[in-house]
Amino acid sequence: MKVRNLLLLITISFAMLLAACTNEEAGPKEVELNKEKLKNLTESGMPIVKEPISLDIFAGQAPATAENWNDVMIWNKYEDMTNIDVNWEMVPFASLKEKRNLALASGNLPDAFHTAVFPNVDLLKYGNQGVFIKLNDLIDKYAPNLKRIFEQYPEVKKALTFPDGNIYSFPTIYSPEFTSLRLGGRPWFRQDWLDALGMDLPKTTEEFYQYLKAVKEKDPNGNGKADEVPYGGTNIGTIISWLEGSFGVGNRGVPYIDMDPKEQKVRFFPIADGYKEMLKYVNKLYSEKLIQQNIFSIEWNQYLADASKGMYGSTVFNSPEELFAGDIGKKYTAGPALVGPQGDQLFTGFSSPVGSIGGFVITNKNENPAATVRWMDHFYSDKGAKLFFMGIEGKTYKENAEGDLEYLDKIKNSKEGLSLDQELSKYLTWPGGGYPGIIKKEFFKGTESAPSSIKSAELLKPNIIEEAWPDFTYTLEENKKLSALGADIEKYVDEMQDKFITGDLSFSQWDKYVKTLKDMGLEEYMEIQQAAYERYASN
Repeated sequence: MKVRNLLLLITISFAMLLAACTNEEAGPKEVELNKEKLKNLTESGMPIVKEPISLDIFAGQAPATAENWNDVMIWNKYEDMTNIDVNWEMVPFASLKEKRNLALASGNLPDAFHTAVFPNVDLLKYGNQGVFIKLNDLIDKYAPNLKRIFEQYPEVKKALTFPDGNIYSFPTIYSPEFTSLRLGGRPWFRQDWLDALGMDLPKTTEEFYQYLKAVKEKDPNGNGKADEVPYGGTNIGTIISWLEGSFGVGNRGVPYIDMDPKEQKVRFFPIADGYKEMLKYVNKLYSEKLIQQNIFSIEWNQYLADASKGMYGSTVFNSPEELFAGDIGKKYTAGPALVGPQGDQLFTGFSSPVGSIGGFVITNKNENPAATVRWMDHFYSDKGAKLFFMGIEGKTYKENAEGDLEYLDKIKNSKEGLSLDQELSKYLTWPGGGYPGIIKKEFFKGTESAPSSIKSAELLKPNIIEEAWPDFTYTLEENKKLSALGADIEKYVDEMQDKFITGDLSFSQWDKYVKTLKDMGLEEYMEIQQAAYERYASN
């Protein structure tokens, strides 16, 4: 019996290997549209199809969103509008990668994946195998809203296009004009503590250091205890993101690589002199206990609890006014990009308009690809964005006297004591992120739209980097090399960064650190990044 089972296992494994090899060689497939299905498609507008059809869609479920999208207001409404009934298969984010891979390996595919957060490497892999269909021609014919965005913002199409010239997915797009959203975390200072210390808002890295020292030593909260935390954050990465531009590195808004201002080619900035000087500066802050000492391990809830107690003299976050409990958040004022020791003043924590490219893919099992493209394309229009983020007028939102949209009081002030996201999840599915579509300031009511966030974005705007790179796309061969080479190099950089900052590793070891990276294959890593950049620039 055991021998039979073993033989069966070997047979199945061989069949899967053979199928995988066959798929690898298949290449992207041209989509053959069924003429009968096309006859059911309307030319434009709603409904999308004359006679109802159904789609099976696999969806990533964030903790903040509804557990079952099959009976949520937005999708019930959209079914009525489109004549397309979606059968949602909900998969929690915690098991998303595993369930995604199982579906792909088994061949038991849905018609599409929504909010499944596919990494670029998987998009190319399964696109090349023909599992995910090519979208170039379908977008050109059936996605007028996304096509219009491509024409207005060519960088969006460039970010989606793989080296083989194909597009395999629909992206999450941040409206390029929505500066506050693209910024993410930004610096904040306790204005009442600045006033108590008789200090102005820091404008340089030296003034920032002096402010932190004063907070630590001069009791700005006036309680006679040394309980103030000069700088606190959710992790060390937020302060690094703020300070990079003050030391002349990170000028394209992505980790590890930027543009060398001297040679105008892609640079691995974690070995640059400016990066070293930044680490020395942050090490100085940390060693003098001006940075929260548990910043490398602090949990999100603990950070919010400490912040709500009024412990932090400064932080890098979204909007304290919106996210810190009570009135503490109102005591913070936005900070600028700091001038560094060599006169550098850039804010590098600024993302590409393409938040991610793997938000929605259509599989080769889909019998209605044209209708599915139109179904998705609606959410790249103003009407679609309004529906997705605001819902239905009179049921979830209203237009106020100033002409702005706002959620109804039943959502903002839940009778059940629920948070805004929890109450919204009864009607809409955007809380939690990962969704495809376009995010516009007039319809998105997250913390990035708060007045304090908009004000901070205006303060930082003069020093924001001019160009923000998206995640590059790579060839199959490059992906194979980077899957090991890149992962090892980037992991080593992250580990050494923390050790330099905490003092576990002396800066006398810097040359050894650089040599180790070179020995790990940094030259080949950078050849791949340079080639990827050149393709992106010429798309």
